[in-house]
Formats: sequence, structure tokens, C-alpha cells
Amino acid sequence: MTLGSSAPKPGGPGVRAEGAAGSARRSSRFGRILRDGRLFTDRAPGVPVLRLLMRWVRRPLLPAVRLWRRNLQLRVVAGTLLMSIAVVLLLGFVVIGQVKNGLLDAKAKAAQTQAAGGFAAAQANANAPAAPGDQGEEEGADGMTANTSWRTELVDQLASGGTSAFNVVALSADSVEQGATSRAPRGSGSVEASSVPQRLREAVDKGPGAFQTYSLIKYSYGKEPQAGLVVGKRLYDIDHNPYELYYLFPLTQEEKSLTLVTTTLATAGLFVVVLLGAIAWFVVRQVVTPVRMAAGIAERLSAGKLQERMKVTGEDDIARLGEAFNKMAQNLQLKIQQLEELSRMQRRFVSDVSHELRTPLTTVRMAADVIHEARVDFDPVTARSAELLGDQLDRFESLLSDLLEISRFDAGAAALDAEPIDLRTVVRRVIGGAEPLAERKGSRILVVGDEQPVVAEADPRRVERVLRNLVVNAVEHGEGRDVVVRMGVAQGAVAVAVRDYGVGLKPGEATRVFNRFWRADPARARTTGGTGLGLSIAVEDARLHGGWLQAWGEPGGGSQFRLTLPRTADEPLRGSPIPLEPEDSRRNREARERSEAASVTAEHQLVSLPSQSGATTRKQLPVPSRGPLARPSAPASVDPAALPGNGARVVPRPAGERPESHTDTRTQDPEQEDRTRGH
Repeated sequence: MTLGSSAPKPGGPGVRAEGAAGSARRSSRFGRILRDGRLFTDRAPGVPVLRLLMRWVRRPLLPAVRLWRRNLQLRVVAGTLLMSIAVVLLLGFVVIGQVKNGLLDAKAKAAQTQAAGGFAAAQANANAPAAPGDQGEEEGADGMTANTSWRTELVDQLASGGTSAFNVVALSADSVEQGATSRAPRGSGSVEASSVPQRLREAVDKGPGAFQTYSLIKYSYGKEPQAGLVVGKRLYDIDHNPYELYYLFPLTQEEKSLTLVTTTLATAGLFVVVLLGAIAWFVVRQVVTPVRMAAGIAERLSAGKLQERMKVTGEDDIARLGEAFNKMAQNLQLKIQQLEELSRMQRRFVSDVSHELRTPLTTVRMAADVIHEARVDFDPVTARSAELLGDQLDRFESLLSDLLEISRFDAGAAALDAEPIDLRTVVRRVIGGAEPLAERKGSRILVVGDEQPVVAEADPRRVERVLRNLVVNAVEHGEGRDVVVRMGVAQGAVAVAVRDYGVGLKPGEATRVFNRFWRADPARARTTGGTGLGLSIAVEDARLHGGWLQAWGEPGGGSQFRLTLPRTADEPLRGSPIPLEPEDSRRNREARERSEAASVTAEHQLVSLPSQSGATTRKQLPVPSRGPLARPSAPASVDPAALPGNGARVVPRPAGERPESHTDTRTQDPEQEDRTRGH
């Protein structure tokens, strides 16, 4: 007994079973990928390579595709040419087919007539009585030689009537059955006996009449073979032995005629296609040129050149289009001028009223201050009225200041005093001013991302006003939950995002929130004495810096306002260091949960292998925290198409779902407790 015989040998049952199990697992895994439709998803293997390949193939075709989409004249002319080519080809095939059939039919009739005469002459020659001298000679000589000589003379005699029109071949009938001839074949000219196809010989041998077929006529002495018509019939020679006589008619003239017809049709068809293309180009140009002029004038009108008009000639439909377009442009110009005049009057009215109210407001303020200082001598009702009068005068002065600021933006008189500032200092001042309101609301203001300097060239007064509006609104609408102020810096931009976990924004409100005097809930009372112009002024301040002010929100999930500014003045923005949609949004949480569930399922499906010596144990990766204050900074988001005040993404909240409470963040991160500015 050999040592180690109990272990499976290479290729034995144990190895085959393991290989079969592995292949079964691979096939089942591939089958699941096909069934789930994940073969061409983003996470499928090879998808980046396929995308690069498709991009590489599609890149050279992009200019042609773009030209095809944008040029109506090219599409019409190309369509006309394609349809013309199709019609010409169809007609050409039909005409060539008819001509070919006509030539072949005429050739077949002429060949049948010629061959019938030859067959009759050959049979008559064989049936004619021999001369006495010839009969004696035949009796004295070999009969085979005489018969062969007779066939040679017969072939030469029959072929002499059409040396260039046809050839004659005489074959023995026994070659069909025996596979070899007892008498040598005879042929006129240099034609070979193999030009007669075997199937025609079989048909001639079986039937009494004449048969014909098309075949390739072969010649000796290096002459090129030609297509031809072969007509054959079974006859009897002078010895009353059967033999086969064939007429071979070359189709040289018919091929020349067909080639001439084909060339003529191709030339005429090409001329017709080019002519139709030129006609289509000319006709389409007559229609497309006014349309292009209208498009160009419309673009110039949209650019503000309201005096542009179309040139109208004639009285046709194009002329009517030009007249209607000019009338529309004239009406638009009139309406725009009226609206511009009305807008100027409104701005002038707001500016004049705001300035005119300053003097009486100053007088009323002085009187109110005197009354407010003497309120201790009044009865309680009068003293309370004096306090209310002072508060409302403060609010009126704030509203008047906002109106004056809005009038400066409308008049284009707002100026930017940019200087290098650290946004952390501005954020600290804003939070210090909002702490009393946060204490009354029971909220905390947390700061994230202030470990490194956040420096940009900006107007500190305007940036502080923007951040104050955002923080105060977040505290007011946060329903007592935490407010998170996140700062970020990238290569060419800085950003500050204010996140609250209050009522949030409904779909569509993220773009309307920057409108003047807009309120999400008209029945909601103002507790901070706001004027309704704070966010409108804030978005104008952001635009003055060349930055973005954008909003995101979901019902019951809170909202986030993001201010993005360029680090250098007059530098265009290409992205923001902070994503507009926060990481703890409902959609991102659901995506993380699906990803974790998929990873757990994949781990359960892995086949466990025996551990080898020296192998290290795989460590469990830490699960990221799902709290609202994620410690790692968010990846930079690229919003090249974002506009100030736009770009918000609103995710609707399912009905009946209660908002998550974020008041327990005090026990989540001790480092965040150190950065708490509220308590």
C-alpha cells in the first residue's frame, strides 16, 4: 500500500468536486448579476472601461452629430439625396433586369432557331444514302474511322455558317453512362468539350427534344472563357448510333449591350441625384434663410437690442412671418420700455419715500425717547404704551434701513469694500449676537470646521449681515433644536453653511425663500422683529461678491443655507467646499442604509476559505456615525451650473413620519461640546 493513498490525487474525485462547486458558485453569481440587471450598472466590473471606450469612439463623431442637429438645411438635403439614391437604384435595378431578360429571351429564340436548323441538317446528312464508292471504302476500312471522319466533317460544315456567332460540339452518347467516350469528341474552333455541362448532357440523353442552359464556354490556347447559351439534342449518325450535338452561343454582344445600358443608367442616375440635391438645397435655402435671420434677430432681441427688425420682401408666407415678427418685436419693445419706466418709478418712489421718512422719523424718535425716559411717572398702561412705541420705532427704523439698502441694489449703487478677512471671526461675532435669542428658544449653536483659517477677500459688514440673517432665521425656525454652523475652504472658494432641524422647507420653497417679504407661513408671528427683506438683501450681498447663496430643505427634516464666496475678489466660482444637501438628510441616510445592507449581504454570500499559517485576521471596519454632526468634513461639491438663490434640492417627507430629534447631541461628541456657543 502506497503512503498517502487516502489523499485525493490531482484530477481525482475530490479535486473535481471542489472545481465543480467553484464553477457552480461562479455561474450562480453571474446568473444573479444578470437576473438583477446589475451587469451595466455603475458598480459592475468593467463599466468604467466601457464608458471610456464609448467616449473614445463617440468623441470624433461629436462635431458631425452637432452639425446634423443644428443644420436644418443639411438634414433636408441629405434626406433628399438619400431618397433620390434609393429611387434611382430601385429604378436602375428594374430597368436593368428588364433589359437583361429581353436580351436573353431574344438570344434564346435566335439560338433555338439556329440550332433547330442545324439539328435538321445534321440528321438529314446522316440519313442520306452513301455513294457507291464510299460504301465500298467503308466496307473495306475500319467503320470507326469512317464515323469519326463523318462527325468531323459534320461539325466543320455546321460551324461554317457562324464562325463568330456560335460553335458546334459533337459528343458520343455513351459517355454519359460509361464515363468515357468510345469516339473522341469533336468541336469547332478552339472550344473545349468540357464547356457542355453534365446536367445538360443527362437531360439530352433522357429526352427526345432539344434542351438548353446557360454555362461558361471554355476555350483552349489561353483564351478567356465566356458566358454563353448551350443548346443540345440527341441525334443518330450514319451507323444509326446515338450521339449528342450541341450549339454553343457566346453572349458577348449581349454583355456589351447590358454594360452600355448599365453605364448609361448609372450616369443618368448620378446626374439626377446631383440635380435633385442642388434643387433641394436651393429650395430649402429660400425657406431656411429667413428663419435663420429671425433666429439671429431673436437672439439679439434677447440680448437687449430691441431695435432689431427683420427685412420683409414680397407678400408670401415668409413675408407674413417677417411682418408678424417685427410687430411682435415692436410690442415687446414697447412693453419692456413701459416696464422699465415703471420699475424706475417704483425704485425712485421707494428711495424718495425712504429718504423723506428719515426726517419725521427722527422727530418721532426724539419724542418717543423723551416719553420712554419719563415712563416711570406714568400709570402702568401709559408706561407700557411708551415701551411698545419705542419697540415699534426700532422695527420701523430697521425696515427703513432695509428699504434704503434694497433701493441701492436696484439702482446699482451698492459698492463692495473687500479686504482679507477670516470668516471664523465673523462667525463668532454673529453667534455672540444670536446667543440671547438661542437661550430663549432653548437651542444651541454649534460650530464645525473652525480648526483652520477660512480667509477670503470680502466685505466684512455685508458678510456679517448675511450670516446674521441665516443664523437668526435658523434659531427662529429650529423649534428648539441645535443649529450647526459649518465652515469649509477649498482651492478657490470658502463656504459657510447654517443647518437647522426645524420645520424645513416644502418642495419649491427653496427658490422662493429669497423673494422680498416672502414667508413660508403667513400666519406665523415674527418674534425677532424681522422686516421680511433679510434674505433678499443677503442674496444681493452674495451676488455683489460674485458668490452663491443657496437653500436646501425637506419637510420635517430642517433646512440648510449655504454661502459660497470666492477666496479672491472677482474670481469665478467653480464649486463649493460644502455640499448643498447635508450628509444627515433623509435621502443620504437611506442611501447609507442600503449600502450597508448590501455590504452585509455580500459578506454573508462570501465562501469561507481555510486560514493558512501566518495569515492575519481581517478587522471589522468602523461603521460611520449617523448623527447630525458628522465630524469629518464633507467632500467638496461641484455646482458649476448653480445660480445665486437657486440649485436647492427638496426631498419630500412621507406623510405621518415625525422629525428626528437632535437635542441629544450634547452627549454625542465631547469636542463639539467645547465648541458650543449657546450655553
